[in-house]
Amino acid sequence: MIRIALPKGSLEEQTLQLFREADLEVKRGERSYNPVIDDHRIDKVKILRPQEIPQYVGLGYFDLGISGLDWVKETGASVKEVARLSYSKAGEGTVKIVIAVHEDEKIDSVEKIRPNSRVTTEYPEMTREFFGRLGIPVQLFPSYGASEAKVPDLMDVVVDLTETGTTLRKNGLKIIGQIMESYTVVIANRDSFEDKGKRQAIEEIVTLLLGVIDARHQVLLSMNVPDDAVDRIIAALPALKRPTVSRLHGVGYYSIETVVKKREVNTLIPILKAAGAEDILEIPISKIIR
Repeated sequence: MIRIALPKGSLEEQTLQLFREADLEVKRGERSYNPVIDDHRIDKVKILRPQEIPQYVGLGYFDLGISGLDWVKETGASVKEVARLSYSKAGEGTVKIVIAVHEDEKIDSVEKIRPNSRVTTEYPEMTREFFGRLGIPVQLFPSYGASEAKVPDLMDVVVDLTETGTTLRKNGLKIIGQIMESYTVVIANRDSFEDKGKRQAIEEIVTLLLGVIDARHQVLLSMNVPDDAVDRIIAALPALKRPTVSRLHGVGYYSIETVVKKREVNTLIPILKAAGAEDILEIPISKIIR
């Protein structure tokens, strides 16, 4: 049985939803510090700050954890990256750790930042390493939130996490460089991953999570098609694999089923109808296991 650390805060809602859709619902009673997942593979669950999770997983307090790649890099934790999850604190996709200055600064690249500038960030280790590689000495001030609000009154430069840059721009800042892209990752303790039993449990849990994420972007289409329209329908389908085609008993029709990308379905359905498809059903998919 494995021990899992899940993130609280900005990643919490999406992570709990992912586990719920994977039929691994995290149940919290009166003492929410000790939630449970009703699954024989999972012994213990904790919800912790994502900044802490990589170190705790690396030290073996947990076998599996979910955090941001940024915190794996910032803490220098020795963990095994098992899978990438396609969500971030603000939605889907990646986020970026960027360098920004006030919009009135006549600086358009990080190389032009003045020596001994005051730099505030929640990522002091990565920031120190980044400016060290550039050979620019800076005064580093760890931040504990609202970093963008400290420029220019208290600080000259901010190193911050952003998805679109909107908050930075609203605070009169401009982005002049980037340290890294980050995304949500599933990480494992290296010793746990080498243990045959724990590794099997880890891989099974990750398979369920990735199956949910894959299914979110696809739907199952089912339709009835007359004999003379089968070739036209199959030619119109964008599926990577051949669709399932079954003869209907006693009539000159076939049933065709295939999985298609959700973003394409509203355009595809009218095309299929015009090509002769009938009784078209769009069916949500809860998991796709490849």
